[in-house]
Amino acid sequence: MFRGRKIRLLPTKEQELLFWKSAGTARWAYNYFLVENEAAYRAYLKRGKTGPRRISADDVRKHINNNLKKTTHQWLKEVSNNVMKMAVKKADYAVKKFLKGLAGKPKFKTKHRTKPSFYVNYASLARKNGGFHGERLGFIRTAEPLPRLPKGKRYSDPWISFDGKYWYLGLSYEVPTSEAEELSGDTIGIDLGIKTLATCYVSGTKKKMTFQNINRTKKVRRLEKKLRREQRKQSRKLVANTARHKLIQREGKKIGRKPIWKRPLHECRNLKKQRRKIALIHRCLANIRQNHVHQTTATIVKTKPSRVVLENLNVKGLMKNKHLAKAISGAKFYEFRRQMIYKCEEHGIQVIIADRFYPSSKTCSYCGYLKKDLRLNDRVYVCPACGKSIDRDLNAAINLANYFQSDTACTA
Repeated sequence: MFRGRKIRLLPTKEQELLFWKSAGTARWAYNYFLVENEAAYRAYLKRGKTGPRRISADDVRKHINNNLKKTTHQWLKEVSNNVMKMAVKKADYAVKKFLKGLAGKPKFKTKHRTKPSFYVNYASLARKNGGFHGERLGFIRTAEPLPRLPKGKRYSDPWISFDGKYWYLGLSYEVPTSEAEELSGDTIGIDLGIKTLATCYVSGTKKKMTFQNINRTKKVRRLEKKLRREQRKQSRKLVANTARHKLIQREGKKIGRKPIWKRPLHECRNLKKQRRKIALIHRCLANIRQNHVHQTTATIVKTKPSRVVLENLNVKGLMKNKHLAKAISGAKFYEFRRQMIYKCEEHGIQVIIADRFYPSSKTCSYCGYLKKDLRLNDRVYVCPACGKSIDRDLNAAINLANYFQSDTACTA
């Protein structure tokens, strides 16, 4: 079993400069592969759809090493060769997924919107007292020690990334499978929502657990209000720096406007400061939400149930509701499911994913009556057949807890 860790780094100014060069090299290599691949595909169309329609990652990497690195792109020698190599592999993987119809068309990585990150060669990554030693990086101090590994084992897939404030080393390592724990034999049904993040029902003890939505707390709302205020400041700075607008016509789209700046944006230092303020607020909000999901899932797993039943929500479809899109995205439903699955696997707990069209909210948990006209604003479920009155989310959690006994249940 593999376990992931993310460790904060304490680099010197020279090391941080090398980090930025490595992240820039990775971004350039990723974009360069997409450009070469697009050119190969256009040549394939000109040939009448004959011959190869894409270029391989090995050909691009050899071209960079044998031609560009020795002539016009000698700055590639300043960083590890594995940084460029892995970035090209990642771009090649993205293109393959697109051609197979498993993902959308890969987009170019931009300097201001892409998270700076780069690969570290796992073979040369060595744990040291107070930090680690990386290829072309030297000794890097860390805020906490790297996990110890048995002799002959190595860390897997190490990456260094920047979150807007600190640099982190992310890696994974193999740990021995833990012994089977004694479970309670209960089944927990979990209903996710916006009013409360999770409503849980334990079938054996008939106990109810509710976990609040962190986005409804005073701290998060204060940060969101501050974010809106800082974004308005940024907008005013952009408007003050706008000389005029240029009309542009894109194929298949409406006529748009492109601002012509009085000064180039990279020279506007106050605008850079404002962007950093906004980025740090986004970072703070993301960390609060991620931490809350971790605490919630850990609390549920520590009850040691034998089974956990989760909803199979169509989050992408739910996001199309413009009135609820922001609340749904902030609740992090998919992240909740991802954490529950891997944490349950570590403790030997069975995870069952309910069918996407299973009417857990519309079904009466007492008599089984299906109320087809249930509306979203009906927060209390009143059964027309038996007269049972129960909280809507609790009713859904009870139905999910009983779901594993049905023939349609499937394990994640």
